[in-house]
Amino acid sequence: MTPFRMTLVPLVATALLAGCAGGPGPDEREARGSDMTTAQRPSFPFPGGGRGTSAERMAMYAAVEDNGRTVPAIDPQYLTEEKVRQEVDYYAPYKAGTIIVDPGAKRLYHLGEGDRAMRYAVAVGEAGYGFSGKATVPFTREWPNWTPTRNMLRREPEKYEEFAAGVPGGLDNPLGARALYLYRNGRDTLYRIHGTPSPWTVGHNASSGCIRMFNQDVIHLAEEVETGAQVVVLDRSESGKWTSAPDVVAEASTSSE
Repeated sequence: MTPFRMTLVPLVATALLAGCAGGPGPDEREARGSDMTTAQRPSFPFPGGGRGTSAERMAMYAAVEDNGRTVPAIDPQYLTEEKVRQEVDYYAPYKAGTIIVDPGAKRLYHLGEGDRAMRYAVAVGEAGYGFSGKATVPFTREWPNWTPTRNMLRREPEKYEEFAAGVPGGLDNPLGARALYLYRNGRDTLYRIHGTPSPWTVGHNASSGCIRMFNQDVIHLAEEVETGAQVVVLDRSESGKWTSAPDVVAEASTSSE
């Protein structure tokens, strides 16, 4: 597999994270299988809505069969120009195949060659702001199980005890269709890049979890990422970094990647 195909169409103590698996929050009851209706879902201002959505864009986010499950199509109202995955200029001083997460901008970049990257929109949970720096992806999981961490159970037992035995992978699982597990120095950071059953949260802050993506996007990313890929998570103060060519000038002399 190449590090990146340029296609336009198809926590271990406070130093790491107290827990980032992404359990169901009070505004995300669909993740635990409730009967929340579309009208009851949180509404956000989506500039442009679904108007003018191209056939290409719709095809990228159409329903898809995946390991015996049908991933629902993403509602067109969530597919604004800023939220669909697309190839963009990006000037991070790292090798192709590196993932850059910019929580402040709600963006994830998978680096290609020649200052190009595939850009994805993400939702950022509280734990997603608690980690920055470098890690690696030793493995990914398809339709991963989710289990609250010990810290989550201790901190909010009334919220998480019913899930203590774990939630099997599936359409209602908080981790969605794929999860990329991040390790540092051989230890699990408990930080995840994962899918979500709540697509309306993508592009916004979320009440829980780490870095969420549309299920179609996390499937696409997981297919492109190689084992051992480096991940660089920016601090909030670095939001928007490397999106313009001059950003990389000061970095070139300090980076060996």
